[in-house]
Amino acid sequence: MAKDKSERRPRAETPKGFRDYFGADVTERQEMLAKIAEVYHRYGFDPLETSAVETVEALGKYLPDVDRPNEGVFAWQEEDSDWLALRYDLTAPLARVAAQHRNDLPSPYRRYAMGPVWRNEKPGPGRFRQFYQCDADTVGSASVAADAEICAMLADALEAVGIPRGDYVVKVNNRKVLNGVMEVAGVLDPADHERFAHERGIVLRAIDKHDRLGDSGVRALLGLGRRDESGDFTKGAGLSAEQADVIMSYLHESAFSAQAGPLNAALVGRGAPFGDSNYNRFVVKRLRELVDQSSVGLEGVLELEQISELLSVQGYGSNRIVVDCGVVRGLAYYTGPVFEAELTFDILDDKGRPRQFGSVAGGGRYDDLVKRFTGQAVPATGISIGVDRLLAALRAKGRTGLRAAGPVVVTVMDRDRMADYQAMAGELRRAGIRAEVYLGNPKNFGNQLKYADKRASPVAVIQGGDEATKGTVILKDLILGAKIAENASLEEWKSRPAQIEVPLAGLVTAVKRMLETP
Repeated sequence: MAKDKSERRPRAETPKGFRDYFGADVTERQEMLAKIAEVYHRYGFDPLETSAVETVEALGKYLPDVDRPNEGVFAWQEEDSDWLALRYDLTAPLARVAAQHRNDLPSPYRRYAMGPVWRNEKPGPGRFRQFYQCDADTVGSASVAADAEICAMLADALEAVGIPRGDYVVKVNNRKVLNGVMEVAGVLDPADHERFAHERGIVLRAIDKHDRLGDSGVRALLGLGRRDESGDFTKGAGLSAEQADVIMSYLHESAFSAQAGPLNAALVGRGAPFGDSNYNRFVVKRLRELVDQSSVGLEGVLELEQISELLSVQGYGSNRIVVDCGVVRGLAYYTGPVFEAELTFDILDDKGRPRQFGSVAGGGRYDDLVKRFTGQAVPATGISIGVDRLLAALRAKGRTGLRAAGPVVVTVMDRDRMADYQAMAGELRRAGIRAEVYLGNPKNFGNQLKYADKRASPVAVIQGGDEATKGTVILKDLILGAKIAENASLEEWKSRPAQIEVPLAGLVTAVKRMLETP
C-alpha cells in the first residue's frame, strides 16, 4: 500500500509585489507621518480613516492603464451582491464619505488621511502592489485659493520632514489647459465630453510618460500602441499622424523642468530666470499663447495665473512652487489644476550613475467625483504623498535610516529570580525608559548579549548572585563597548568604561545618565 503523502508545507515567502516592514521602517514612517500630520493640522485639516474595502462601483473606473471597472484592483463579488475591492487610493473613498455624510460634515470639509492602498498591477523594481499614501483634501470649495493652499501646505510638509529648499519643487499645471490642446488635436468635443473619453485617457497617460518613454514611445501610444521590453503590448489611442503632431508639438513646447529646458532658457533670455518673482508670470503668458484658440484652455490659464499670484503674496516663489505645463497626472478624475512634487537632488542608480530622485507627491482638482453619488456638483481638490518614496528620499539625503535605539535589556542570570528582573524592567518603564526582560533560554549568557545586539539595545542590565547579595547591578554600555572594541584607546577605556556597577536603588539614574551621554 502506498504511503499517504504528507501535507505540503506552505512556502515562507512574501507574495509577489508585496513587502514586510520591520521595526526601523515602521518607526521612521510613523515619525515622518507625525511631522506631516502636524503641518496638516496647523492648516486646519481634520483626520479621517475610511474602510479599506469599497464597492467597485463606488471606487469608479479611474485607474490609469485599465479598461474594466474591476481591473487594476483586488476585487471579489459577494454572493448575489456587489463587487467589492480594496481601495486603490484615499481619494475615491473620500468622495463616498463626502456624499454619504454631506448633511453632517462642514462645508468646505478639510481632511487628511494616511494608510495603505492596493493596486493589482504588474510589480517591478520599486513598484509594489501595496503602498502607503498620505493625503490632504478640501471638499466643497470651488475657489482656486483652495488649490493654492494645497500647494503651499505640500511645500511646508516637505520641509517639515527634512527636504530643504532647493531640493524640491512643487509643479502646477491645469487639466483645462491640456483639454485645450486636446480640443485643437480633435480628441475633445466641447459639445460632447464623453466622446473620445477613452482616447483622451490614453493620450494623457502617454504625455505623463514622456520623460520615461521619450518621443518615440509617446508617439507609439498616440498611434496604434506600444510593446515594452517584456513583450507586453499597450493599446494606443489610434490618433492620426496629424493629431499626434499636435500633441507632440505641445510636448516639445512644454518639455522643461524647474531647472532647465527650452522654455526656461527662453524665459532667462527675457530676464526671468528660475526662482525670479516673474518666472511663473512668463510661463503663464506662454501657455496663453499655446491655447489661445480654446476657451477651456484659456480658462485653465487664468486659474494658473490666480494660483501663482496667491502663492506669490504668501512668499512661495518659483524656487518652491512653479507653473509647469509638463505636469499631467495619470488618474482620469482630475478636472482642473494638477500638482506634482519633485525632488531635484541627484542620487546614484544601481550602476552608480547620477540621476534625479523624481516625484514623491501628486494631486489636483476633481470636481466631478462626488457628483457621481449625489448628482450635484461638489468641487474638491487635494494632494497625495507617496510615503515609501518620500522615506527613500530622506534616506538618500541621510535625514533618516539611522539605526533606531532598541530597549534596555534586563538579562536573566537565575531563572528563579524572574520576578526581580521583571521588577527592574518595570521600574525603568515607569521612568519613561524603554525596557524588556530577556525571555529566551538564559542558559547561555552570550546569546543574551547577541540578542541585545540584534535589538540595537543601548544598555544591558546584569545582576547575578553576587550582585544581588550586595544590592547592586552591572550596567553594560553596548554602544560604547562596540566602539571600544573597534578603535578606542586605553585612556578612553579608563575614562569611561563600557561596564559599571551601581546600587540597585540608583538603577534608573545610572541608566538615564548612560543613555544621555554621547
